Amino acid sequence: MNVIIVGCGRVGAELALLLSRRGHDVTVIDHVGSSFGHLDPAYRGRTIEAEPLAEGVLEKAGIREAQALATVTDSDPVNAVVAHVARTVYGVPNVVARNYDPRWLVLHEAMGLTSVSSTAWGAQRIEELLERPRLRAVFSAGNGEVELYELPVPRRGWGAPSARSSRHSLLAGVAHARGPGQPPEPERVLSAGDILHVTATLEGAGQLGRRLEAEGA
Repeated sequence: MNVIIVGCGRVGAELALLLSRRGHDVTVIDHVGSSFGHLDPAYRGRTIEAEPLAEGVLEKAGIREAQALATVTDSDPVNAVVAHVARTVYGVPNVVARNYDPRWLVLHEAMGLTSVSSTAWGAQRIEELLERPRLRAVFSAGNGEVELYELPVPRRGWGAPSARSSRHSLLAGVAHARGPGQPPEPERVLSAGDILHVTATLEGAGQLGRRLEAEGA
């Protein structure tokens, strides 16, 4: 796969290394030449020192043949414009934009961009670990609006799986301590050592955490 990465800070450099190690043809663009010092010596790909939106730069990077582009600079307007141009002008099928400042996320959403907000997601994860240490997030959808949590059952007879669902959370499966994982069974009583897999919003995760505390888990 031909991939273009715009921005060679820590995120761009790490992404470039990961993709090149997987055998993809990677080109990294950054307007500051010293930024390429972030690249690992094991990186095997091209670098272009130029403003990404300057005339001919994206063409030089091979955007007409690119199957994917990630724009991960620390400028949200630049990321939004580069992603928009890549998608609408050049028809790159897979475009992802980094959101650096959560206050700019509304711009990315208004343009219909696939975005990753590392700042918002990171802050949310730290909050979860501080407030709800018993809930371990194992998968995050979008920018963390919905996550999949592992929830250990604290004691036998804690209640049927259906009782763990609410408007903001939904039981997705149960990994039984003695037996295989399976979809939830409404009448089955849980045992200590079972692991619940629950999808929840932030509000739903909070409700689960408070329920655990109230029940003395």
